[in-house]
Amino acid sequence: MFEAVWSALALSFAMTWEITWALILGFALSAVVQAVVSKSQMSRLLPDDSPRSIAIACGLGAASSSCSYAAVALARSLFQKGAHFTAAMAFEFASTNLVIELGIIMAILLGWQFTLAEFAGGPLMIAILVLLFRLFLRRPLLEAARRQAERGLRGSMEGHAAMDMSVTEGGNIVQRALSPRGFTAISHYFVMDWAAIWRDVAGGLLIAGALGAWVPVEFWRAFFLSGDPRVAALWGPVVGPLVSMASFVCSIGNVPLAAVLWNGGISFGGVISFIFADLLIFPILNIYRKYYGGRMTGFLFVTSYAAMVAAGLVVELVFGALGLIPPERHAIVAEAQITFNYTSVLNLIFLALAALLVWRAVRTGVAAMLAEMDRPPAVLPAGMNAGTLKDQLYSCPMHPEVTSDRPGRCPKCGMALEPTSEPAKRDASSHRHAPE
Repeated sequence: MFEAVWSALALSFAMTWEITWALILGFALSAVVQAVVSKSQMSRLLPDDSPRSIAIACGLGAASSSCSYAAVALARSLFQKGAHFTAAMAFEFASTNLVIELGIIMAILLGWQFTLAEFAGGPLMIAILVLLFRLFLRRPLLEAARRQAERGLRGSMEGHAAMDMSVTEGGNIVQRALSPRGFTAISHYFVMDWAAIWRDVAGGLLIAGALGAWVPVEFWRAFFLSGDPRVAALWGPVVGPLVSMASFVCSIGNVPLAAVLWNGGISFGGVISFIFADLLIFPILNIYRKYYGGRMTGFLFVTSYAAMVAAGLVVELVFGALGLIPPERHAIVAEAQITFNYTSVLNLIFLALAALLVWRAVRTGVAAMLAEMDRPPAVLPAGMNAGTLKDQLYSCPMHPEVTSDRPGRCPKCGMALEPTSEPAKRDASSHRHAPE
């Protein structure tokens, strides 16, 4: 028993070491993008389900955090603020399927062909989903979902989804990213993204190690019908999302599992549909139920599953016709030992970068923000809004002690100050922090 557990842990650790530098690079690049792309105007940019709005939604999603729970929470927030429901869902799916870190990890563990398929199949899957919404989503169901969303029931990572520390002033993108505020924002996004998904990454690596060490390849080959390539090509995209649902792992944590399944015999398109399905795991379906109600959850499950299967089948057919499906199954799973090579050098370099970003984040108050990540953002009392309040007091949602009698940004974390229910006092004894 001990030997079996040790074998699984050794595989998990070896896979972790293989992708450590890529994870840090991916999250650092994602943090840079988030630091210069503001969330505050997203809902205004997604007023309908036109091709332009869907394309913008995909671009904004690709520029956001890869945490599936944060993506689901932010999509509801966009819907509550007036974004079109279809565009909000397109944003949600793009933020977990078109992000930088996902492509890097897939290239390391599976191969560049899978990264190409993910970034080609992701927009296709979203396009199919949009088409299904246009064909089958009826206004009564949508209005019922809106009423449920306005109840504001708690799901997960609402605080993380609401945080906006982006630097939108002070020069071009490079200048803003390299500024002191930009460096702080990058460090905070880096730390918070890791805090949001480390459980999924760790869980995926542990499960992948266990499956790779304990489950015989013959089982996977029989399960995925790999004895008949044509049947397997059709069966893989159908069963891939179902296996993903059963894994309970989302975000990029399902990539190590995909490597195990690929070595075990699942089809190329099956791997892609498996990775697409991180937004159909049972915990997220339960959040859908809280956010939008049971009927809309059922609608989202059926349409999303259909879009994932269809996109996986198209990827299988197109990449097969182009000769882009790898002929051998050599995903990185079974290297249960670590040697000093280029991977070790890259890991040391990027671990130093991670340490620098963590140091900056700790020095600039990230602990308070981490404490708020899983809490819903403050909501104004009924009948109050920023446009009608006079003598309004503004405060930082992450640093409540930072207040001002006018809009601005928190000097500690860079987040936009939000109106509170307390009117501003103008007596000499009041204390205010000047907003940036």
